[in-house]
Amino acid sequence: MISTTTLRRLTVKLKPHHTLSHFTQTPSTLDHTIVTQTSTLINHPNWEQNTHLKSLTSHMSPQQACSLISIHQHNTELCLRFFKWVCKHSTYCYTIDGRIQILYHLLRCNLFRVLHKAVVAFVKDCCCCSVNDGLRVVGFVDEMREYGFGIGYPCYSTLLMCLSKLQMGLSAFSVYKRMVNDGFVLGLIDYKMLVNALCKSGLVRAAETFVSRVVKIGYDVDAHIGTSLVLGYCRIGDVKDAYQLFDEMRKRDGCGVNEVTFTVLIHGLCEVGKVSEAFQLKEQMAVNGCRPSTRTYTVLIKAVCDMGLTDKAMCLLDEMVKKGSDPNAHTFTILIDGLCREGRIEEANGIFRKMVKDGLTPNTVTFNALINGYCKQGRVVSAFELLAMMEKRNSRPNIRTYNELMEGLCRIGQLDMGFRLLKLVDSLYFVSDQFAYTTLIDRLSKDGKLDQANGLLGFMMKKGIHPDEVTFTAIINGYCKNRRIENAVTVLDTTVSSKNLTLTGPHIFNLLIDAFSKDMKSGFAYAMIAKMLKCCVTPSVVTYTTLIDGFCQTGDINRSLEVFELMKRCNCAPNVYTYTVLVNGYCQTGTLEEAVKLLNTMYDSGVSPNVITYTILIKAYVKSGDLEHAFEILNDMVKNKCQPNFETFSALLEGLVISKSVTDGSLTVFKEMGSTHVVEFVQKAKKYGVWDSDLYCFLITGLYKAGRILEGDELVQEMMKKGYFPDIYVCSHIMEHLCKQRKYDDCVAWMKRMFDHGLMPSFGLYCCLVRGFQKEGRSLELQDLMSDYLSKAGVEDRDGVSTYMDFLVNCDEHDECFKVLKVVERLSNQERPVI
Repeated sequence: MISTTTLRRLTVKLKPHHTLSHFTQTPSTLDHTIVTQTSTLINHPNWEQNTHLKSLTSHMSPQQACSLISIHQHNTELCLRFFKWVCKHSTYCYTIDGRIQILYHLLRCNLFRVLHKAVVAFVKDCCCCSVNDGLRVVGFVDEMREYGFGIGYPCYSTLLMCLSKLQMGLSAFSVYKRMVNDGFVLGLIDYKMLVNALCKSGLVRAAETFVSRVVKIGYDVDAHIGTSLVLGYCRIGDVKDAYQLFDEMRKRDGCGVNEVTFTVLIHGLCEVGKVSEAFQLKEQMAVNGCRPSTRTYTVLIKAVCDMGLTDKAMCLLDEMVKKGSDPNAHTFTILIDGLCREGRIEEANGIFRKMVKDGLTPNTVTFNALINGYCKQGRVVSAFELLAMMEKRNSRPNIRTYNELMEGLCRIGQLDMGFRLLKLVDSLYFVSDQFAYTTLIDRLSKDGKLDQANGLLGFMMKKGIHPDEVTFTAIINGYCKNRRIENAVTVLDTTVSSKNLTLTGPHIFNLLIDAFSKDMKSGFAYAMIAKMLKCCVTPSVVTYTTLIDGFCQTGDINRSLEVFELMKRCNCAPNVYTYTVLVNGYCQTGTLEEAVKLLNTMYDSGVSPNVITYTILIKAYVKSGDLEHAFEILNDMVKNKCQPNFETFSALLEGLVISKSVTDGSLTVFKEMGSTHVVEFVQKAKKYGVWDSDLYCFLITGLYKAGRILEGDELVQEMMKKGYFPDIYVCSHIMEHLCKQRKYDDCVAWMKRMFDHGLMPSFGLYCCLVRGFQKEGRSLELQDLMSDYLSKAGVEDRDGVSTYMDFLVNCDEHDECFKVLKVVERLSNQERPVI
């Protein structure tokens, strides 16, 4: 029995969140009518289904709930049922604090039989959601002990289980110590939960101590304990020890392994980048009588998606379905995110539709992945439609959802709408974070609106949101792009002196080095290295490459070479861009022999030249009139499996047509070249290993760009007769040119050809075509065109509408987008039903 003094202390010493006044809408006096009516109703069979009861108790206070329990205190089972029920249906009893209020009232009323069971139910319900909730529950249990209430074994055991699920190893250990101090003897299940909790928290050495204790007591180490230890080793990255234990477990005299053990080790291997070993382990499961579970496949799908191998992930999805493992919402979410990151938004949308069709509920993470994918492609209206869909499916958006939308709006330059969205977020009681403000500041800076960007930075800081490195980098980038280098240096000094910020990388310095280099102030750029080192920031390969380029632009090749040698001494290996910048520097000074020597050095260093490296050299030889050497470089390029691009071929063709004149992308050569030039160029290029299809694509693109449509068409027909078809790049150029010349019928014909060859026109080209049909008033044909495009893309009507609305947004016709935003605002501000 608790003493009167303890009860008095409990009454007057309740913490702020324990007082009923915390619930401002709670009645100040007991409503006996509600208690009496409720008391009568809960005596009826199936009282939980009574709608009148739900209405009566929707605003029942913790004190009223305690009064009702007091009336039925001799029926412990009924009291416990009502406690669980009212905690789910009353506005004031739904939260953790509300439930704690009921428990304290039960304690004050000495209703201990009910209280013991209610505390266990409370722990079970409230300690499984989040770490914060877990800490809150542990704190409550401690307070109850301080007030003299004896916590029972069932409560402690349940608490250990819940803390294990939340991966709260230290809290689980503290509960263990309380159990021992209170005189309880732990059972095997308790030790299992404790070991599991410690291992999940990476405290594997502590877990090993308890395993030893389990063995001393006389319990056997089973697969559950062994799997927990394997998990613990994996959590600390010790895959070697995890594998050794795994091998011991699956020996004849071992404790055995199961699907969970395999999956834990597979996940551990994937986490340290040993994905191939993880796949090998999956194949071994059958030998031990196990089959991959949904979790096993999901872990592997996540690993290959993180490597950018989404197609392999899709194959795994097919495999798991064939083998009887149903994908869950998490599996689909990982695939959707992987596809969106690769820009394959329509495929991601297809997976999303399949997920819904299979009866799975997309969660906030699923929607966020898809919204991010649409925003990355500038299809913001589609993203907003998904936001509206979230509301309809009761999947509440979080701050990340709005951040993704903010980034999408800024990406397409819709700053006004971005600021409206920021205001909307504040009105929904979300806490705007650094990301939202940094996104807007970045867009303002890129648009040259630096005063506004600075103003927003000040406002952000007044709200107590500390700018991070990315925020300051955005401002500095804006100043550098607008040649206001002094302002950029001032911001850098502010950043360096900030106590709330530690620079993690050299990017912010690289921007200033690049700005000084472009301003021909290589000395100032070089001085930035000293400033970097003073801030304990290590120069990167980008830092050195930018410096080298700066000296090359001023013609100081010797200083460039000094920096080149310095970076090697500092163990910063030059990459292809570093070598390319130096090759360009040699070519600008006319020392082509040194440039070729450097190219050979690249080969020896294991760095493969890219198309830019080769093209720079080819252009330099063409400019010097040495076409033979230019074609020899092309030969090296093809041998090293580096695909020549339009600029590479243009330089060589220009050398044949316009002697010693390389025009860097000018179409003069295509306007002046004759058939003899084409024949000579094709013969030479084929001699050095260039494929027919590549030559056709180059010539067709150039002719279309130069307006020689008939000749381009003739080459297309010749190409197709030989069994080739232009690639998506060439088709896009052709369609783009035809649209500019308002030859929409020809453009449609090309689009149909692309469909026939399994190619899809880009969304931008499709929009240009739609706009052309709109201007000519060909609405019926436009409908057919949209229908054809959507069916080929596998997009449903609703998606087609959102795609079309995206087009309107990009054309500065914002009314439709504002309508969607208003719908979202209305849905977001609707009153939600009281729980």
